[in-house]
Parts: sequence; C-alpha cells; structure tokens
Amino acid sequence: MGDPDSPVTAAREAEEGVPLTLSTRIAVTLNELAKLRDVSGIEGRFETGHVNLSVFRFDDEMIVTPILARRVGHDSPMMHLRRRQADGMFDRFAAHVEELWGRGRDIRESDDDGQA
Repeated sequence: MGDPDSPVTAAREAEEGVPLTLSTRIAVTLNELAKLRDVSGIEGRFETGHVNLSVFRFDDEMIVTPILARRVGHDSPMMHLRRRQADGMFDRFAAHVEELWGRGRDIRESDDDGQA
C-alpha cells in the first residue's frame, strides 16, 4: 500500500482532490489490518513509488484494481483474475506485484501509533 508519509502519496492526494484523502484511507486499512495481527498469512507492505494499483492475492486468484488518473479506487475498474496459463494476465500482474513487494517495507515496521 502507499506509504502515508510519501511524497508520491501526497501527489496522488492532490490529483484525486477528494475530502477522504489517500492517507486517511491508508490509516483505515492499517487499523483494520491491525485487527488481523494474529492471523497467519496476512501481510502488507508500504511502497513509496507506485500508488496506482490495488491488488489482493489469494493463491491462484487475485483482485486487481488499476487506479485511473484523477479517480479514486471505487471509480476504477476491478478485475478478478485466475491463473489459467503460464505467463498469462495473472502471472504478469503477479510479477509486477512481486517487484513492488520486494521494494516495499513491512507495514509492521512503522508501528508509531500502534495501528499497524
């Protein structure tokens, strides 16, 4: 997820221009994830260079929302992808997400307010 303190997140907020800021939406997400702290297999990472994609992966399925310019997530298309073949759309999105994941940092590393 986008780092709430990142200049990229601030720029995205300015582009969206909505009262419910990206930083606020990130804070809500962190609060909800904190409730799942003891559930195994749930992970999250901050990414500071790319905040235009939402992905939730479940083994060979994923929900992908490419965030459109000047739109918030709920105004962007959502795709349900299933892995059906090698190097198909699922694998390409998975590789992209793995790249972002590798650059990110665990959301639990910044537990400033006890929320992550």
